[in-house]
Amino acid sequence: MAAQRRNLMQSHQSWTDDLPLCQMCGVGTAPNCVYSPDGKGTQSHPNEDGHLRFRGEDGCFLYGVFNGYDGSRVASFASQCLTAELLLGQLNSNHTDNDVRRILTQAFDVVEKSYFETIDDALAEKAHLSNFILPHSENVPFHQLSPQNQKVQERLKELEQEVSGGATAVVALILNNKLYIANVGTNRALLCKSSSDGQNQVLQIGRPHSTDNEDELQRLAALGVDSARVRQAGQIGGQSSTRRLGDYRVKFNYNEIDLLSAAKTRPIIAEPEIHGSQSLDNVTGFLLLMSEGLINALESAHGPEQANQEIVAMVAAELALQTSLEAVAQSVVERIKRLHHDVYVSGRQRATYCSRHEDMTLLIRTLNYPLADAALTPTQGGRIYPVSVPYSNSQSTSKTSVTLSLVMPSQSTLTNGTNTASTLEEGTPTPGSQSPTATLQSTNTQTQSSSSSSGDGSLFRQRGSQAAQPDETGRVPPYVDFSQFYRLWGSDHSDGQSTQGGLGPQ
Repeated sequence: MAAQRRNLMQSHQSWTDDLPLCQMCGVGTAPNCVYSPDGKGTQSHPNEDGHLRFRGEDGCFLYGVFNGYDGSRVASFASQCLTAELLLGQLNSNHTDNDVRRILTQAFDVVEKSYFETIDDALAEKAHLSNFILPHSENVPFHQLSPQNQKVQERLKELEQEVSGGATAVVALILNNKLYIANVGTNRALLCKSSSDGQNQVLQIGRPHSTDNEDELQRLAALGVDSARVRQAGQIGGQSSTRRLGDYRVKFNYNEIDLLSAAKTRPIIAEPEIHGSQSLDNVTGFLLLMSEGLINALESAHGPEQANQEIVAMVAAELALQTSLEAVAQSVVERIKRLHHDVYVSGRQRATYCSRHEDMTLLIRTLNYPLADAALTPTQGGRIYPVSVPYSNSQSTSKTSVTLSLVMPSQSTLTNGTNTASTLEEGTPTPGSQSPTATLQSTNTQTQSSSSSSGDGSLFRQRGSQAAQPDETGRVPPYVDFSQFYRLWGSDHSDGQSTQGGLGPQ
């Protein structure tokens, strides 16, 4: 029976092997890392994240990021099984929004049940062998156990490794050019849209299912769980998520977990929260799916206040530099990894939050958004140039930087730029009297409805407590780093002459 279920799991992979990968998508990854006091990093366990990015029939696209823990088994199984449950004829262009939401919910339910079917024999054997363990024998040194008990303990350890672990998931489905997001747990989805007037809007679609989510705490309280204790503990079964795939301990043995023991029914669920549909007609921008490890690394380094805006700014800047989406996604992940490390070795205030990071995965799906070899603005056709601007915030004393994307008008019109982390209008060396601008609207979408608010620019208001001092020539060191701007401008306008193209410090 167990062999048949394992074959079922493997058959999901064979079914999906022939599905074409989406070419409008790129994925970047980085393994977990623990820093030693001297700043050297060591990977503590194999990468447990997973992802999917397939193009189905009838204008259907499926993307997902899975954050595994205690092994990669659940994340791997979920990515295979979910694809088979959604892209093998289940969806078509005639389906309504309600149909799509129902099919998505059913798919997650099948993934959860199918996974537990693959381990139920191992769980049964584990329960059976546990009956042979004498009370308190777990406190006895292994070498003092009888040979029979040693064999039982070794087998129990093998079984525990086989059945333990879980995963959180964020999945994006595009059907009939409409976007649906299904979320289980603590990963994140961001949608960046450029409006016709050149402004950009960053929407966080949904909220993480975590121990500080008020809706989730109310759901747990309705089941008899002490939500105040859950909030204070911050974790359930070693994880902050209140929804997850797999993890038999919190699904089947929740009455043995102190925080969950009063629950009337299973409190940790795999039911997705589904947002959409959201029309993508005439939308220019990009969709980001991020694992919890990536989010936590950036928020640990710079605080959570501007994390969404900052990562969108990084993506926009890399889209202006790279010629492949894979390179864009990987470059952004490497930048966040570097930021996290640099904050740790700086020894400043936030260094204590940055001693380690988990596996990181970033999936980027562009929506009519050009890459560097045709890097025009989404609205009016200007060339994008990155500029590095340092900043600090009230949560940190460290001096860090964020890359903005300035857009130089391609003809005689003023062009608004791509994403930044605040509303900013600032002059820069440009031909004639034209001045590029860059603007952002930041929006959090927590339910089917959403509200918008413009960025207040607080990210760049503080420049540290120390004012820049003139050097021996009486000059103040530059605040904004235009080196990449000058290099790209020069290469675009040199015509075989100076690489500076007449711009830059003289």
